[in-house]
Amino acid sequence: MKMIKAIIRPERLEFVKKALEEKGTYGMTVLEVSGRGDQKGIRLQYRGGIMVVDLIPKVQIEVVVKDNDADGIIHAISDAARTGKMGDGRIFVIPVERSIRVRTGEEET
Repeated sequence: MKMIKAIIRPERLEFVKKALEEKGTYGMTVLEVSGRGDQKGIRLQYRGGIMVVDLIPKVQIEVVVKDNDADGIIHAISDAARTGKMGDGRIFVIPVERSIRVRTGEEET
C-alpha cells in the first residue's frame, strides 16, 4: 500500500475530491496547512507598505491506496489540482506497511 500526500491550493480541493471519487476513492484526510516552496512567499501592498507573506495557506490531502492504484490516483490529483501557475503544490508517495481498521481489527498489508 501507498500513502499519497498532496499539498495543493485550497481552491482546488473540490476538483480533487471529485477526481478521486471518479476513481472510486472516497476515504481521505484533509488538513489545513501553510508553507512555502520555490515561490518563497508573496508580496502584498497593504496600507501604503509592502508586506511579505512567506507562509501561504494550503490544503494537504492524505489517501492510502493499493500499490497498483497509486499511479492513477497521482495522475487524478495532479490533473485536478493543476492551474499551471507557481504554487500549485507537491505530491509525496510513502510506503505503508500495515493498515488496521479500529472498529473491527481487520488488517491489510
